[in-house]
Amino acid sequence: MQKNNFLSPYAVGALLYAPAVRENVIDSIVKEKLPQPFSLALCLEDTIADNAVKYAEDVLVKIINELYTASLNQDFYMPNIFIRVRYPEQIFTLIDAFGKSACLIAGFIAPKFTLTNSKEYIDAIKNINQNDNIFYLMPVLESSDLFHLDMRSATLNNIKSQLDSIKDYVLNIRVGGNDFLNYYGLRRHYNETIYEIGIINSILMDILTMFSADYVVSAPVWEYFDNGFETGLINEIKMDIKNGFIGKTVIHPNQIPYVNKYLAVKKSDFEDAKIILNMSNNEISLVGKNVTGSRMNEYKTHYNWANKIINLYKIYGTIDE
Repeated sequence: MQKNNFLSPYAVGALLYAPAVRENVIDSIVKEKLPQPFSLALCLEDTIADNAVKYAEDVLVKIINELYTASLNQDFYMPNIFIRVRYPEQIFTLIDAFGKSACLIAGFIAPKFTLTNSKEYIDAIKNINQNDNIFYLMPVLESSDLFHLDMRSATLNNIKSQLDSIKDYVLNIRVGGNDFLNYYGLRRHYNETIYEIGIINSILMDILTMFSADYVVSAPVWEYFDNGFETGLINEIKMDIKNGFIGKTVIHPNQIPYVNKYLAVKKSDFEDAKIILNMSNNEISLVGKNVTGSRMNEYKTHYNWANKIINLYKIYGTIDE
């Protein structure tokens, strides 16, 4: 199986988390039991007991090898697969253990990414990208130094400076909403969004302010997946998108269709985006009405928005108004 070396940062979308020891994920993927599209994160960190790490690594290698073998013998939807490691050195251990099956791995998730471990993660990604395969990094901003207002701006700025040195390999910036909530002893209910919790909203907005102009930033996990979870999830996804997040961490297949639905773009936005990007061919005017004559489109002020809309359209299509 040939690895797709180049991956759009918009293609991560709904990132389904599963412990690295969950072997039934093989059957779910091969038999296409999960809603599509989705990406998969196999976790070796918080979901694995400290005394079971080596066992989990062995199971993970078995999963990836079996998926690779299956992919040689039949066609099925292969999600973008990411490994959430515990520490940078684990990246080398896994790449060696995967062998030729490493072509299935899109990249690695770096939990609690901050200035104390950024250099090691960055060096690891540089090292493993010295061959034909591309492996991306998805750092998770969830460390305790972001809780303190007097440190947050400088910390985020320094983290971004570090990541800018490998910008081509940074697929998404991810945020650990539950870690933020846990620090303050808070938890949202199924009918509430994380944006209603002011102290957490402040952290999220600071992260978006620092990163979203240059990177795709993915929204924090939603904990609920049964018994009336839909309305709360939809409301939070709408707020995610309104504020600039793209994609979301999910913990159950029930959540995937809702993330995909709202990653699709409104038809009117798609039509406007096409008009805006085509304005570059106009030698005189770079402004005009949209197709319904209800709002203004301007190339110089709407270009970045239009480019994002087109990228999302290519993967998720359109949604009715």
